[in-house]
Amino acid sequence: MPYTGSCACGAVTATIGGEPVAVRQCWCRQCQRLAAGSATTNAMFATADLVVRGELASTSYVAESGNTLTQSFCGACGTPVMGQSSARPQFRTLRLGFLDDAQGLAPTVAIWTDEAPAWARIDPALETFPRQPPAPAPKA
Repeated sequence: MPYTGSCACGAVTATIGGEPVAVRQCWCRQCQRLAAGSATTNAMFATADLVVRGELASTSYVAESGNTLTQSFCGACGTPVMGQSSARPQFRTLRLGFLDDAQGLAPTVAIWTDEAPAWARIDPALETFPRQPPAPAPKA
C-alpha cells in the first residue's frame, strides 16, 4: 500500500511506495524536544521508496549514539517531516503526524527508554531497547 504525507500548510508532500521496515517510539531527549516532552512515533521506510516534493529545511547534530542525525521539516509551517541517521542512509524515518493516514502503523518497538521521563507509560507489549537498537533489515 503506498503511503502519502503532507505538512500542515501543504508545501511539502511525500509519496512512499513501500511498507515500513519498523514503526517505533523514540524516547531520546532530542525526540522529546521535537514532541513537546513525549516520545516521537516514527515509521522507518527504505530511502529508495520515498519521493518528497517541496522545500525542506533541516538541522543536523551529533546524537548521543555518535551518529549525525538530520531532522527535516517544512520551512514554511514547521511540521516535522523526517529524520535520517548517518549510520543508516538506506532509511528515512518519517513522523507519523506527517503521514496522511497512519492508522495502521502502530509502534512495535520503544527505543531509548532509559531517557524516558518517570511519568512515561510505555506499552509493556512493545519490544524495548534502553538505548540505540540494531538497524532493522529491509523487508524483501
